[in-house]
Amino acid sequence: MKLVLIGYRGSGKSTVARHLALELGCDWVDADVEIELRAGKSIAALFADDGEGRFRDLEEEVLAELVSRENLIIAAGGGAVLREANRRQLARCDRVVWLQASPATILRRTALDATTAGRRPKLTTAGGEEEVVRLLTERGPLYKQCADMQIDTEEMSPGEIAQVIIEQIHL
Repeated sequence: MKLVLIGYRGSGKSTVARHLALELGCDWVDADVEIELRAGKSIAALFADDGEGRFRDLEEEVLAELVSRENLIIAAGGGAVLREANRRQLARCDRVVWLQASPATILRRTALDATTAGRRPKLTTAGGEEEVVRLLTERGPLYKQCADMQIDTEEMSPGEIAQVIIEQIHL
């Protein structure tokens, strides 16, 4: 079984992946952490030093490798859906779940996440709510295209979200 969580940063992918792995007795991987390990630097440093193109190349390589494994929960990067090659890889998975959150919730969650500021690059010159709204508008159709199911994460804990996913996919 391969299950991939997609959605914007701060939607809960990594936290929910941990809960799912515990409940289902399988491994989980944060694709962004794998990219950082391979690059030997944070994603923010990778963007600054090598550019977004290099980051996206590594993201494509890592996702292809992760998708080839079995019994794995994958927390994909927020922009993984941007490349057609990645969307084809996601289509090979048993389930792709889009975790959704409002811009306000995303901003609140990322502000509370101490690792976000140091590890994640700004993706537009605007930053803040303007960046989140713009990128959600751009990526939303791609998330929808890739997802087998969508879950609004606004009113649920990560454990509750994991339970909903398990119930929906009948595991």
